[in-house]
Amino acid sequence: MDLLGWIIVGLLAGALARLIMPGRDPGGCIVTILLGIAGALLAGFVGRLAGFYLPGERAGFIAAVLGSVAVLALYRWFVARR
Repeated sequence: MDLLGWIIVGLLAGALARLIMPGRDPGGCIVTILLGIAGALLAGFVGRLAGFYLPGERAGFIAAVLGSVAVLALYRWFVARR
């Protein structure tokens, strides 16, 4: 159930990351939302490793948005280099 919660938060965080970082994305809106899910999972994983979250807690929404923005920025940087 914990993973499902991160995915739902990631959907919202991906949409919000798209609003925070406007511009042309090579993959479109669906890829941005999938990157948001990846960012939320990354934020939760890093948060647990750093000791911010316990195994029963979900990543915070702000952390998920920051993770989504970071993953989206990395994606844009790697795609732009091609």
